Amino acid sequence: MALAQRRNGISGQFSAKLIEMMESPAWRVLSLSARRVIDRLEIELAHHGGNDNGRLPVTKQDFIDYGISPRLVAPAIREAEALGFIKVTERGRGGNAEFRQPNRFFITFAHARTSRAQPPTHDWRGIKTKEEAEALAFAARRGYAPLTQDIESRTTKCTPPVGPQSGPENESVSGPQSGPETRPTKWSRKMEVRL
Repeated sequence: MALAQRRNGISGQFSAKLIEMMESPAWRVLSLSARRVIDRLEIELAHHGGNDNGRLPVTKQDFIDYGISPRLVAPAIREAEALGFIKVTERGRGGNAEFRQPNRFFITFAHARTSRAQPPTHDWRGIKTKEEAEALAFAARRGYAPLTQDIESRTTKCTPPVGPQSGPENESVSGPQSGPETRPTKWSRKMEVRL
């Protein structure tokens, strides 16, 4: 009698994800573009044979070729980083060919060949609620930085972009003044996100 062959082996490269991570609030609020960023980085890690996590070079064009809209690449990277799934270890730069550099990435949940010496950090575990994850993702996609957190009220206030009517150089421009006796301006109401 011949022994039955084992049929549950995976014949190609694969990427394992913890069920705990896929059930986490951070994973559940990820946009499609941010998931594609993570998938593309996992593919790059596989192309490197499980090595070089933390030094994975991926260009904007690589993300575009994978199916991310050119205008969504940067917001998706910020979102995936804010939610703790990746880290940009080295910022790239565009320009002429001799000066061009790709971003380099670290996947916080990936088990690479060096996992015993450098285990995954699982930064996504720091996000405990769906509301907190949504607030971080919202702020990251829109590029509001830096985020400052008020511990007592659990409120994240995002710094709005400086416009032509704010700043010391334009003090002669009259605009709504905020203070204890007036209502908050439109910007401050929109930028306040509850966690």
